[in-house]
Amino acid sequence: MDLWYDSYLLDDPGQYRRLIGKLIYLTVTRPDITFIVGVLSRFMHQLREVHWTAALRILAYIKSSPGKSLLYKKHAKVRIFGYSDSVYASDKGDRKSTTGYCTFVGGNLVTWRSKKQDAFRSNADAEYRAIAYTTCEMMCLKNLLLEFGFSHLSPMLIFCDNQSAIYIA
Repeated sequence: MDLWYDSYLLDDPGQYRRLIGKLIYLTVTRPDITFIVGVLSRFMHQLREVHWTAALRILAYIKSSPGKSLLYKKHAKVRIFGYSDSVYASDKGDRKSTTGYCTFVGGNLVTWRSKKQDAFRSNADAEYRAIAYTTCEMMCLKNLLLEFGFSHLSPMLIFCDNQSAIYIA
């Protein structure tokens, strides 16, 4: 019995689409809901009762945790660092890899991304591409900070958990 497909299709997806759109906007300051909102946004055209219930549970979670948002603090050093990771073809249904990264400036989370892509040739290839995406994002942040007048930037650091990808890089 598959819970996602055993529930009823809903007739009017307009209200669901508006709610998911508002939740996507809210993920800018609430990265803790980013993953589940991304999953629910995949069902805009095949909306079922279980999706609507899950979206309402996200609203209940947000209401019960008003203090869980991003807090930015001033730090003495402006250091850019990032974390990258990839899951090689984890979704058995469509053989997609998930690549993601997050970058920090001065200890504050400023950008993050998670994206499903076609499966790569190997796990090391997927991890290497995640490092490449993270590096591009960090270079953009560095250039932005230089334009703002930050001239004494510390060396940038990137963290990855795959030794093969680190050696390739």
